[in-house]
Amino acid sequence: MRTAAKLSELERDALTELVNIGVSRAASSLRKMVGREVLLSVPAIEIVSQREAVTLIGEREEGELIAVRQDLSGAFTGRALLIFPQATSLELVRAVVGEELSAAEAAAMEEEALAETGNIILNGCLGTMANMLRQTLTMTLPEVFHGKGGGFFLPDGDPEPDGLVLFLYINFSVLGRDIRGYIAMLLDMPSLLTLKLLVQQFIDSVMSDDADAV
Repeated sequence: MRTAAKLSELERDALTELVNIGVSRAASSLRKMVGREVLLSVPAIEIVSQREAVTLIGEREEGELIAVRQDLSGAFTGRALLIFPQATSLELVRAVVGEELSAAEAAAMEEEALAETGNIILNGCLGTMANMLRQTLTMTLPEVFHGKGGGFFLPDGDPEPDGLVLFLYINFSVLGRDIRGYIAMLLDMPSLLTLKLLVQQFIDSVMSDDADAV
């Protein structure tokens, strides 16, 4: 990974805070939709190469995965993924759409429920982040994919020359059920450098406001 893409500790903290505000708003939207407690948080952020992203998720997840994918355009362009283990997807669907569903009913609604859940989380998280950075972000309709991490991060089999992944670990709890997952943003170097610049401008703005308040 190129040195220019690395975040300083202050930039990492600021970006983590922005993302957590976004997922908090996404959790509020989900809570209104399902009528039950939803908790979301992002405890850690990493920027890695596409190859490193495949390795990271492979070390943590041995089984099949499900990803909700949306493409991004605006101040920065790329692709956003919300990733869950396949083994917990039906549990997530039943937690979101209703405990009374049978396994067969939950399976029939799986794709639609996951797409809607992913849309709320990704739009809430990334849309809020863009708004706080005073930017606009357009996202395509969500699509659901099944497979391994390599297929999500290396769709054509080979990494992009400057392709990087902003990797966000998320804790997701519905009615006390803990469901781990990941948000990943696939960005090229120019988009990541733009995001890094916007985060630094956000930090400067906050520090200026704090100074004015003293």
